[in-house]
Amino acid sequence: MFACSFIFTPGNYDEEFYRLDKLVMDYAEAMEGYIGVDRWFSEDRLTKNVIYYFKDQESVREFATFSDHKEAKEKYARWYKGYQVVISEVKAAYGDGNYPHITNNQ
Repeated sequence: MFACSFIFTPGNYDEEFYRLDKLVMDYAEAMEGYIGVDRWFSEDRLTKNVIYYFKDQESVREFATFSDHKEAKEKYARWYKGYQVVISEVKAAYGDGNYPHITNNQ
C-alpha cells in the first residue's frame, strides 16, 4: 500500500478549483487501486494534509497522470501558498481495533 501525502497551505479557492477538485476526487474514488483518504489540519488550521491511499505504485502513477489532476497541478499557485508531496510505502499499520481507519483491512 502507498500513502500519498499532499501537505499544503491553502490560499484562495475559486470555481475552477472546486470543479477540478471534484473531478480529481471522483476519479480517485472510481479507481480500482484507490483505498481511501484522510484529511488533517495543523493545530493552528493554517496547514492541511490530505493523504490518499493506493494499493500499489501503478495506481499512484495512474492518479498522478489523470488529465484533470495534471491540469490542477499546473495551476496550483492560484490556490495554494505552498505545498509538499510525500509518497510513502506503508509497510505496516496497526491499532487496537477500536479506531476505524482505512488501513485496518489492508
